[in-house]
Amino acid sequence: MAEFIEIHPVNPQQRFIYQVVDVIRKGGVIVYPTDSGYALGCRVGEKQALDSIKRIRQLDDKHNFTLVCKSLAQSSSFAKLSNEAHRLIKLLTPGPFTFIADATKEVPRRMMHAKRKTVGIRIPDNKIALAIVEELGEPLLSASLILPNEAYGLSDPYEIREQLDNELDLIIDAGIVEGQNSTIISCTDGQVEIIRQGIGEAPMLA
Repeated sequence: MAEFIEIHPVNPQQRFIYQVVDVIRKGGVIVYPTDSGYALGCRVGEKQALDSIKRIRQLDDKHNFTLVCKSLAQSSSFAKLSNEAHRLIKLLTPGPFTFIADATKEVPRRMMHAKRKTVGIRIPDNKIALAIVEELGEPLLSASLILPNEAYGLSDPYEIREQLDNELDLIIDAGIVEGQNSTIISCTDGQVEIIRQGIGEAPMLA
């Protein structure tokens, strides 16, 4: 049975952020809000937690997992970014964008795309998500909370609790957070291009 914590979306209570991070450090799987809906998160390198996320989402090894970072500087340790990609990420973040980049050796192989050896990078415009990553001191491995055969993620934390209570360690209630797609931008092979248009607008790439 998952812990269920109500956190203020604008002024996150630090004592609750400590509690969330403690669960992550112990290898737990959490549900937390981003600027494009609720997401599943765990610590990088926690194989059992990653397997739980794969099971919930029914993901295979072709899925690009995402690292939620507090800053561009932190993401550069895990993703190989060209100067153009670096400038673009700096311009568009924090915001509802996922950047696909070639992974560095800091990224565990099990969370890379099996063939392309890529990883997703996110710096979301959400105070709770950024507070968690700041306190954790490292990126959070993440996947959108979109259940199998659904187009969009769950938006109501009570519905999340009802459906996934026994598969999670902690659920953050930040109110209704509409599940929407982030815009995915590929930053591989020396090119920068939108590969999925979501709610994030990047007119310079149109």
